[in-house]
Amino acid sequence: MTPDEFRQRGKEVVDWIADYFERVESLPVLSRAKPGEIRASLPESAPQDGEPFDAMLQDVERLIMPGITHWQSPSFFAYFPSNNSFPSILGDLLSSGLGVQGMLWATSPACTELETHVLDWLIEMLGLP
Repeated sequence: MTPDEFRQRGKEVVDWIADYFERVESLPVLSRAKPGEIRASLPESAPQDGEPFDAMLQDVERLIMPGITHWQSPSFFAYFPSNNSFPSILGDLLSSGLGVQGMLWATSPACTELETHVLDWLIEMLGLP
């Protein structure tokens, strides 16, 4: 994938996510798929060649969406409430694009120092010692 194709397809995925957020309330919260149904809809063997990007997005709609529990739904009351927002999705995209490995200061000084500083802010905001 070239940088120009990445730009084009990235915009399509962002549009798909925005459309999903607009319709999530109309989707059934819990998947109605039966055990094994999703797997049975997939090819028996791994494909030899990739498929066009448009076909992949169609597969997400046709094959994957029926098996999704919609945690983003305002009607989902189990475990956690909606766990994403547009800003957090963009943050994930930026983080994935940078591919930062933050396990040590040496692997990413900016990651380590930003993380510890924000946690210090949180400590202060919560009035913790």
